[in-house]
Amino acid sequence: MAATLDTIDLAAPDVSMRVPAQWHPSVLLGPLAVALAVIGVAVGGRDGVVAEEILRAVLVTAWALAGTLLVTRASLRPLGTVVLGAAALGAVATLGAAGVADGWTGAGRAAALGAEHLGLCLMLGAALHALLGLPRGHLSTSARRTTALIGYVVAVVAGLALWAAEVGATALVCWVGWLLVGLLGGPAAHRAYLSSSGLDRQRMQWVGCGVAIVAEAALVVGALHALVGWPDEAMIVAGASTLLLPAAFAAGASAKLVTRVDRLLVHTVSVAGLTTVVVSVYLVVVLGLGQVPGDEERHLLVLSMAAAALATVLYVPARTRLSEAANRLVYGERQAPDEVLRTFGSRLTRAIPMDELLLQLVESLRKTMGLRSAEVWTGTAGRLERSVSVPDAPAAVVEVADKERPVVARAGVSGNAWLAVWMPQLLADRPGAQVRAAPIAHSGELLGLIVAERPADGDLFTEEDDRVMAELARQVGLALHNVQLDSALQASLEEVQRKAEELRASRARIVATADAERRKIERNLHDGAQQHLVALAVNLRLTKDIVADDPSAAAEMLEMLAESVKETIQELRDLAHGIYPPLLVDSGLVEALRAAANRSPLAVGVEAQGVERYPAEIEAAVYFCCLEALQNAAKHAPGATVRITLSQADGRLAFVVADDGPGFDPAIATQGHGFVNMGDRLGAIGGEVRWDSTPGEGTSICGSIPVG
Repeated sequence: MAATLDTIDLAAPDVSMRVPAQWHPSVLLGPLAVALAVIGVAVGGRDGVVAEEILRAVLVTAWALAGTLLVTRASLRPLGTVVLGAAALGAVATLGAAGVADGWTGAGRAAALGAEHLGLCLMLGAALHALLGLPRGHLSTSARRTTALIGYVVAVVAGLALWAAEVGATALVCWVGWLLVGLLGGPAAHRAYLSSSGLDRQRMQWVGCGVAIVAEAALVVGALHALVGWPDEAMIVAGASTLLLPAAFAAGASAKLVTRVDRLLVHTVSVAGLTTVVVSVYLVVVLGLGQVPGDEERHLLVLSMAAAALATVLYVPARTRLSEAANRLVYGERQAPDEVLRTFGSRLTRAIPMDELLLQLVESLRKTMGLRSAEVWTGTAGRLERSVSVPDAPAAVVEVADKERPVVARAGVSGNAWLAVWMPQLLADRPGAQVRAAPIAHSGELLGLIVAERPADGDLFTEEDDRVMAELARQVGLALHNVQLDSALQASLEEVQRKAEELRASRARIVATADAERRKIERNLHDGAQQHLVALAVNLRLTKDIVADDPSAAAEMLEMLAESVKETIQELRDLAHGIYPPLLVDSGLVEALRAAANRSPLAVGVEAQGVERYPAEIEAAVYFCCLEALQNAAKHAPGATVRITLSQADGRLAFVVADDGPGFDPAIATQGHGFVNMGDRLGAIGGEVRWDSTPGEGTSICGSIPVG
């Protein structure tokens, strides 16, 4: 499906550059144009072929070839069709001009004049169409379509007017027509270039490169003709330079050449600009004096222009080498010292340690500004240390109070008077010296200082010196801030890695604990309830056997069996209670803990403030952590008094199990099995636990879980 002219996406990738060339009927316009141009040369050259006729044929052939190459690219086919149409119209105009030059009479002359004028004017209309349709030939807006239509209408009217006047088309008429096309289509082409990208942009760069070279060639040829009378056929030579335009269109359609235009365009524009300046100066100076050079003067003028052109071409490489030589002479280096200062920001992107960068900075600063010493102080929280200095100086520290830090951070480059008030420590070892300090800050935070020192009888600090120091302080502040961010990020990554390792270890412990608990339950069932049930089954069979022979003995055995059943039931209850207390499910956390306190061998009190019912996993975690703490207290602090406190505040359920036992050293004892279990149990649901104990002062186990 063909895209409409208004909706085509100029930023879309040009996939047709990667597919084989495709045939299109409009390709036939190319051979037709070449054939008409050759016929024109043959007709006009009966009395001898002239250069102008050959140039016309060559130009038509070049445009026909460029249009053919464009048409074979699917995305460029609209542009190629317009270019081929323009080439065919140019060939018609060439044939008509040849007929007029050959002296046709009567109807033949009228037809030749019509072909010449209408072909030339419509070719200019097609050229305007091509400019408006760049980069692919689509007239993408109604304004462009209207302008192109008006261009064709004006071209027809102008052609008919010239035909009616029965005058030949002069070179001046051609150049004026091309100038009008450029003035009307150039701004639209420039707007299309600004909105284009990718291959479309590079394709238009090729066109711009060709236009720049043609304009430069026309200017140089015109100037040479005006100044020295050479070349004799200036119009033909300038017209021959326009061969670069179809070459530029062809290069834009080539998959190999289209991406190689950037540097060429930069150098072309630079050389064209310098050439324009040189030629303009010659025209103003020579012709502005009101005297056209004579025959003897022209030889000298040509040499002078050649020397100027050569100097223009050699200017850039010569300037680079002269600058390097001057730097070696003055500084003993290939680059000026301030080059390091100007490139400090770019060197931050390289893998150079910050200390090395700061050392290079102060060395360059000292050499460039003629300092006696240069230093960089860095630090945080108002404590600044001398990081680097040239010449080397011993370590030193400057303390900046909290109230003074904002003032120092916002201050600009300051001298002795300001430092004597706010930072007299910097002047302590510099009696009589000129000192400048530039605060290194970022977002109002003081990160350091750049300190420059000159002797009392040395050069005074200038505004340029202050500007350089302020700019360096800004760049260093950004660099130090980035270093802080990098350090914080690294610390965060290490913390995340540590948490991940803890999480993996916790998961492994949870799995191992769950397996151990299952084995424990299995063992308890096997060794306890199962053995009771087996004994009950054996005793029931015995009772059945003796019930008829000895009823009294059977009755005693039934009583024993009843007691055994009670014991088995109690044992199963105890086992179930250890897995998940029924009281915790029915009555909640507070009642379950009070029941556990009653079963403890210690004196245990339970206090609760604002405690409600919570999800089962939260209540179970708190219950078993408190139970673990009670068991630890009973084991390690026999006879102690324990108090369990439950509270809810700020969206967290907190518990504290405190005893007045002998206490312990948390650094040694918190790696025990019970403490690890509590940490894993609470950590699995976002909680945390803390142990506070001092030998001889009791123990407190505190935990909290988010519930809000």
